[in-house]
Amino acid sequence: MRAMSTLVLLPGLAADATMWAAQREALAAVREVHVSDVHFRFATLSEMARAQLAEQPGALILCGASMGGILAFEMLRQAPQRVCGLALLGTTARRDSPEIAALRASAFAMIEAGCYEKMICGNVPFSFHADRLGERELVDAYLDMLRRAGPDQLVRQNIATAARPDSRPLLPTLRCPTLVLCGDADAVTTVDASREIAELVPGAEFELIERCGHMLTIERPHEVNAALLRWLGRHFGAER
Repeated sequence: MRAMSTLVLLPGLAADATMWAAQREALAAVREVHVSDVHFRFATLSEMARAQLAEQPGALILCGASMGGILAFEMLRQAPQRVCGLALLGTTARRDSPEIAALRASAFAMIEAGCYEKMICGNVPFSFHADRLGERELVDAYLDMLRRAGPDQLVRQNIATAARPDSRPLLPTLRCPTLVLCGDADAVTTVDASREIAELVPGAEFELIERCGHMLTIERPHEVNAALLRWLGRHFGAER
């Protein structure tokens, strides 16, 4: 089953295939890769998961970042037998804390007031390591993704994410190879949240990406690619 599996890259909230550009290029050399866009086309996590499972047949290796990891948990709830590998990057299995709920409400208020650009720019320091905030190319790539998504998508995807169940009871039941990656300075989904996932999934591997914030796929692409390729090689071998 593993030799025929497809690697599905699940983007984060309001993010498109750009956030996986470096990984797609590197991983396509060893395995068939598909980048999901169901979070832009459906309103709930349940609908997103159902559509992804229907559109991508066969055995799947799910690689989800942030909201993408939350979507991966929903796919596991719906069809655990379809998932033969799981990589989780900067995500959480918990429900929203009161603090996160308040941040979402504040973002919605700013969007309603017509301050979308101000809101997404204000989010930059939470998304990257402090050392990288002066790198305009990196920051602009992130902001351009959010501009392409637009305020309506950002609100809708936030609502879908906030409605998620607590996935921690699911984790001890998982039996597929699992990798958990996190930036060591992730201020959105913290190191503690990632470490908790790794501790609850039997046999999970845990790795910190140094000097890295939440957007690890574009902030530290070489380190992320190396970790994913090592993990794929250990558990799935080379398909191509």
